[in-house]
Order: sequence, then structure tokens, then C-alpha cells
Amino acid sequence: MLSDFGIILLFILAAFAFIGVVLFGARLLRPNRPNVEKNSTYESGEEPVGNANVQFNIRFYVVALVFVLFDVELVFLFPWATVFGQAALIRETGGLWGWFALTEAFLFVAILALGLAYVWAKGYLDWVKPQPKVPTMETKVPADLYQRVNDRYKR
Repeated sequence: MLSDFGIILLFILAAFAFIGVVLFGARLLRPNRPNVEKNSTYESGEEPVGNANVQFNIRFYVVALVFVLFDVELVFLFPWATVFGQAALIRETGGLWGWFALTEAFLFVAILALGLAYVWAKGYLDWVKPQPKVPTMETKVPADLYQRVNDRYKR
């Protein structure tokens, strides 16, 4: 007779065994034909140029966070509109429910607009392109030798 923890352990072991069997089966079935295109670095469909160790502007993340904030606003407004916009519910309350719901929506959007105005006033949305700092190092190896090595492995 297994205890509850023994059953959980069996499920965990079965899960790992299933994953192992699936990965091994996939390795047996898949074709293995590497080429230059498959082995190249993927950069959103663009050809990789230069060093991959570049510093990204922090403003990318700020803009992404502001986008997520307003995207979540829309996620909240669509269900709100479908629930509070029911004609039967508005008729039952004599129209007061509709005015309350509309006021509530405007207040919600106004608070978010106030947040956007704050972010804008603080200058978090101003896009200043930083000057990239290219790392330099003292070396006795000529730069064209580096370029020849890079060209040879690029093919």
C-alpha cells in the first residue's frame, strides 16, 4: 500500500520518464541536416551584425511597461462593458445603473490618463538615443586579422 507521498513520487517519476521517452523518440525521428542558415544567430529575421554584447537603452523597457499598463486597461474595460452594458440590468434600475457604470469607467480611464500624464511629465517617454560605447582593448594583433577570422566563420 502506497502513501499519498508515494503516489506523488510515482507521478513525478512517470512524468520524467514520459519526457525522456518523448525526447528520445524525437531525436530518432527528426532529420539532422545542419547548414549555415540554421547555425546562424537569430535576430528577428535580420542578419546579425557586430558584437552581441551591446547595451540596450532602458527606455525600451519603460515603453514596454507603459504599453502593458494600457493593455491591461483594455483587458479590464471589455468585460466591464459587456457586463454593465446589459439593457435588462439598466432597465431594472431605472437607468441609474447605466450612469453609475459610465461614471465608473470614466473615472478608471481618467486615473490611467493621469498616470500617463505623470510618466510624460517626468520625461520617461522622451527618447534620447544614447551614444554607444564601443569597447576597445590594446592588442598587438592587427584588426584585419580579426576581420579575416570573422569572415571565414561567417560563411
